[in-house]
Parts: sequence; structure tokens; C-alpha cells
Amino acid sequence: MHLKIILLLVLAAGMVMNGMAQSQFSGWFAAFNTIKLSNNFSFYSDVQVRSNDQWQHMQSLLLRPGLNYNIAKNKILTAGYGYISNRRTVSEVSGYMPEHRIWEQFIVSHPVAFTSLSHRFRVEQRFIGTPVIENNDLKRDDYVYANRLRYFFRTIVPLSGEKKFEKGMFASLQNEVFLNFGNKRNVNGKTFDQNRAYASVGYRVSKTFDIETGYMNQYVSGKNDAITNNHILQLATYLRL
Repeated sequence: MHLKIILLLVLAAGMVMNGMAQSQFSGWFAAFNTIKLSNNFSFYSDVQVRSNDQWQHMQSLLLRPGLNYNIAKNKILTAGYGYISNRRTVSEVSGYMPEHRIWEQFIVSHPVAFTSLSHRFRVEQRFIGTPVIENNDLKRDDYVYANRLRYFFRTIVPLSGEKKFEKGMFASLQNEVFLNFGNKRNVNGKTFDQNRAYASVGYRVSKTFDIETGYMNQYVSGKNDAITNNHILQLATYLRL
């Protein structure tokens, strides 16, 4: 019953968010890595490459390292840094603008039926590069500051139905909502930023490595009344050492 409710929530998020939006089609690749350092500490990183609409060129590069502290078996605190290079276009001149982030998060997991559900609460302090055109090139002029809160949940359902899942096919469902707070005028001027609903299938190669692919619906609320509905094919890997 719980898993049916989760599936309905994810599907509803994607359907409700459609509305009158500009549609885009892109591809994302993501590699998520966790390396154990001690009983309580581990190193976290994720690397993501995202295309623009119609897969014409790279839209974003994201590098995000962090340090995990395991409070308990099902509770993790993390703090880290993020570097993002985003493609921007101003007056038909395109280039990549930097964004630097400091972020903190808390993850808690609990059992649901024959699997588990993870909740992630993340706070970001964002330093976003602003563009200026110099000699027909797009360059960074300055930085503006903004805060953002993110809530994410994810579940993995082993298709074998085994409780101790170490190898085989699985399905995953997740959703994440992004909310701006403080200095909202430096982003879209609103509290709601975006929502990402995602469903995938994957294969657990071993206890330490998963690979999955799936569809993500990214609904983005821009400045004024601009709405973007991004249809994304994502390939992701998960490494746990």
C-alpha cells in the first residue's frame, strides 16, 4: 500500500506540473560515489553532465564533494561544496557562468514493506555568477547570493522481492522539490523553484555498484511567468566502497 501511494505521488507530480509550459528534451548523466573513511565518516561526491534542449551541447557541469557523518545506521549528516558551470545566453551571445554552493543535508531512512524509503533535507547557500558581454564574449560580472531548501525522497524496489538485496534488477522512484528563501529576487522572485519526478529501472551488479536509467520530469518556474517542462533521459551510477 505504501509503495502504491509513493508511485501515485510521483506520477501525479509529473502530470500536475505540465500545464502551459515550454517543453524541452535533454539527457543527464550522473555518478554518485560514497567511500567509507571510518566507522562514522565517509567521503561523498557526485558528478553530473547535462545537455541542453535537443542534446545540442552541454548545458551544465556539476561537481559536488562532501563529508558524511553517520549519526546512526539510518541517519546521515553531510556538509559539502558544489561547483556548477551553467550555459547562459544573453543577446544571442552564449557562454558558461559559474555557481558556487555550500550545502548541508540530513538523510533518514526507514523500512517500507519489503524495501526502504529515504528522505533527504538539503539547504544550499548559492553564489551565482552574473553575466556581462565583453568583446562579444560572455563573462562573469559579479555574484549574487540566494538560499534554497530541497526535499527529496527515494525508494528502490527489488524486482526479485528479496529482503536482502545484493544483486539483480530493481525499479526506483523518487521526487524532489526545490524552494527558494531569502534573496528570492536574485533567482526567480518566488518561493517555488522547481520539481523533479523520476522513475527508473536498474541493475545491482554487486553490493557496491548500481547502474540505472530512467525518465525524469523537471518542472522549472522561471522569472515572471516563464515555465519550463524538461523531459529528461537519465543514466546514473552508484558506487559504495
